[in-house]
Amino acid sequence: MRRAVFRNLALYLLVPSVIVLAKGEFDYITIKGPGITGEINVTNPALSQDFFAFADFSHGEIDPPADPGQGYEVVRVYVVNNKDQPFDQLHYYPYTGYVYYDGLVDGSSEYDRKWYMANPSAEEPFRAVLAERARLTWIPFAVLVVVLVGFFIAYRAKPARK
Repeated sequence: MRRAVFRNLALYLLVPSVIVLAKGEFDYITIKGPGITGEINVTNPALSQDFFAFADFSHGEIDPPADPGQGYEVVRVYVVNNKDQPFDQLHYYPYTGYVYYDGLVDGSSEYDRKWYMANPSAEEPFRAVLAERARLTWIPFAVLVVVLVGFFIAYRAKPARK
């Protein structure tokens, strides 16, 4: 009797959290790939709030593409008790419209290690994130160039010693 009560209590506590995790609403995603040093953490709701943001897996898998093009590794993450908990990983190919779903980080599903068509609505916010990162990467360099040009002009403008 005591075991049954404990088991039921555990199920009542765990099942709702699993259902919540499965529907999406990730705290953030990380992106790694070409042109990115390290990784980018993204909280854009268009990319993090829906499990099907990158691909609608219910539409079924597709045959592997001959050349998917340039892809980015995306890890979707929850924060639980102030600890990052990666949920799943996929590779997103925004320029050709494909998604390779690597799978759940600590588990497996029927969608793992398969190719899917990308959700077209993910392309614009994804490219916006990449463009913002590119702008932020060049700002320190541009400031350095402006400062060096200022020093050069000031040096050339000073009067010569006699």
